[in-house]
Amino acid sequence: MWRNLALFVIKNRRLLIGLLAAITVFMAWEARKVEMTYDFAQVVSPDDPDMVYFQKFKQTFGEDGNVLVLGMQDSSVYRLGNFNELRALTDTLSKVQGVSGILGVTRLPKLEKDTATQTFRAVPIFRNFPQTQPELDSLMRVVNAQEFYKGQLISPTTGATLLALTMDPKFLNSSKREGVMQEILGHAERFQKKTGIKMHYAGLPYVRATMTTKVASEMKLFVGLTIGMMALTLLMFFRTWSAVVFPLLIVLIVVTWCIGSMVLLGYKINLLTGLIPSIIIVIGIPNCTYLLSRYHYDYRKSGNQVLAMARVVRKIGLVTLMNNTTTAIGFVVFCFTNIAILFQFGAVATLNIFVAFAVSFILMPIVFTILPPPTPKQLEHLEAKPLMKLLEFFDYVVLERRRTVYLTALALAVLASVGVSKVRSVSYMVDDLPKDSSVNSDLKFFEQHFNGVMPLELVVDTGKPKGLLKLKNLERIDRLENYLRTQPVLTSPVSVVTFLKASTQAFYNGDPQYYRLPDNDEKNYVFSYLARSQSTEGSEGQLTSKLLRSFTDSTMQKARISLKIADIGSHNLDTLINNRIRPEINKIFNGTGTDVKLTGTTIIFTKGNEFLIGTLKSSLLHAFLLVGAVVLILFRSIRAVFFTLLPNFFTLLLTGGIMGYFDIPLKPSTALIFSIALGIDGDNSIHLLAKFRQEMAANGRRVKAAISTTLSEAGTSMIYTSIVLFLGFLVFAFSEFGGTKALGLLMSASLLITNFSNLILLPCLLVTFEHGKDEDVIDQSGIKHYDDNYHEEDDDLELNLSRMQMQPKLNG
Repeated sequence: MWRNLALFVIKNRRLLIGLLAAITVFMAWEARKVEMTYDFAQVVSPDDPDMVYFQKFKQTFGEDGNVLVLGMQDSSVYRLGNFNELRALTDTLSKVQGVSGILGVTRLPKLEKDTATQTFRAVPIFRNFPQTQPELDSLMRVVNAQEFYKGQLISPTTGATLLALTMDPKFLNSSKREGVMQEILGHAERFQKKTGIKMHYAGLPYVRATMTTKVASEMKLFVGLTIGMMALTLLMFFRTWSAVVFPLLIVLIVVTWCIGSMVLLGYKINLLTGLIPSIIIVIGIPNCTYLLSRYHYDYRKSGNQVLAMARVVRKIGLVTLMNNTTTAIGFVVFCFTNIAILFQFGAVATLNIFVAFAVSFILMPIVFTILPPPTPKQLEHLEAKPLMKLLEFFDYVVLERRRTVYLTALALAVLASVGVSKVRSVSYMVDDLPKDSSVNSDLKFFEQHFNGVMPLELVVDTGKPKGLLKLKNLERIDRLENYLRTQPVLTSPVSVVTFLKASTQAFYNGDPQYYRLPDNDEKNYVFSYLARSQSTEGSEGQLTSKLLRSFTDSTMQKARISLKIADIGSHNLDTLINNRIRPEINKIFNGTGTDVKLTGTTIIFTKGNEFLIGTLKSSLLHAFLLVGAVVLILFRSIRAVFFTLLPNFFTLLLTGGIMGYFDIPLKPSTALIFSIALGIDGDNSIHLLAKFRQEMAANGRRVKAAISTTLSEAGTSMIYTSIVLFLGFLVFAFSEFGGTKALGLLMSASLLITNFSNLILLPCLLVTFEHGKDEDVIDQSGIKHYDDNYHEEDDDLELNLSRMQMQPKLNG
């Protein structure tokens, strides 16, 4: 089959090149439509109870993560000239398409009592803008008297102030997001230049926009760096530009198909899928390297390009397909989850790994049977002296020092186990960005002055319609809010209770000492004022009605308590919720029939990371089972499964140990490493086992002789492949994202360790266990079917003379 496939490819090269070119043009056309996204909620299963509740929350109360905040701490902002600039900035930002609302000092409304109509009116404090500094100072005293806004827009301790922009979700979740964000930041920067007042930015819209921009720029950077790294590596190995240009051309074609396939599947580029193009280059190059290296080896033996390439495809086609299948297993296991971001990553990567295999097995035979044959100088890499010396050392260690190898492996495994026990699982909302990034420094600004900006929501369900009209229920909510105010990582809560307190203050003509819940005598008056306010026509009545709808459901059964929280990490958040907030909720509401739930983007993000890590652990188990199944199908031997999985388990154990000793936390980006590494490292095991089986059949089944030949021949391509993969994944170490950087460093470390596992530990196991039954004989089960696909002695007979005469025509 594989011989016929090689001849078919060579004979129909024009048709196949035309077909690949047409598909590539189509995929490039589709690829231009690709969009970026950074959605925190994608990591949680849509069927998860907390996710279902969060979706219902948004349907009832609206979005919680669509507020962008601009902050400043400079007393000069309250000078008349700068205050005018702040008003101009606020007015300008309110007109930006994609901004659905804005709240700032210059636009603050206050509740006033209208005794004539017995209603509350929301009127702007700066209805007539001040013309002098004393007028401004007087109005600012009115602003500071509004207890409702304390800790929300103006910090009572530091005087810092902020603008809160409510973003339209339709713009946040579309390609227009970047343009809207650039326009907002542009206006803010012009304000900063005019006034000299430094601006700070935070909020999920800003984080998402920053992340997506960085993902896009890093994807381009990684592709460029990977191509450059692969080009230097190929040139160093093969010493000819043809061996550089055409493999890179092949992987660029595959990258085009990769991005095009994302569009066709309806996916967007996110923090994970943005890595796939570079990963495909790194994984695709070894296919080309392996083919080219074997082609040079067989050409040196036969001197015929077509014959050499046909032999290569016939001998390594099945093994390479199995290698790619094993690599794909490291990604396909993510498709077993119902987490969108993981499923998309696994599906796109798996599909394009096989695309890379198919394109390389079509174009490499075509290109290198058209090009002139390799020169003797270009074949020198087959006998590189440093490499041969290293392989001879490996051969000596395997045959003469197996006891030392086993003791070393055991000691390393014990040390690694201690390291694994130190691995901790923790995640932050802006976890992946460096500590000195502008996003993190601005986040610290808001945490210092306002306690945080990440959304946290509580929903109080009284259990009965109009339950919120009962003063006892409101008083219990007030007790909970007073407790929440004592937590230093939380902002002051906003709810129907705080709105009622502001209404009571307005009822008493704005006196701050009356910022409290109405008592039994006042309740009916305040509630009747509010009821008439909602039915009043005009902007004042609409604003009052909108505020109430934002914090209560239509039946007045449920109340929303909205807070902001510092980015304290998953562990601290878990402690805060389970050890502090929930016990206080139980204390206040126990036995009342009232149910209180915590929700919001912060809760979902944290739970999503924990769920994701748990899912990735099960994915690793699936990966082990699937790799074992591939080995069992290929070799039909349980022992082969053992020989494959044990060295790779050792590699993963050492990688986990490195994480523990270097305090690299377990989070989604680093948990990915293990399944991917198992798939890639398993390739080397299969490659070595395949060559070993061939040599066992060829040399009379003498184990030690087979190991020596296997190391000298298969070891070369395995080391080449490991170097290519090591350098390719090392590129990710240049990322600004902590998780991506860790992915690159740990994958590179894994690829170094796998050389010990597969070129020393695995051969030692083969010598020990295959040798155990009889000194020079092993069981032949699992070899015969493989020999049928990997035997090379009859190649010359199978290729008739007429086919071999194609070579001059092709070269011509």
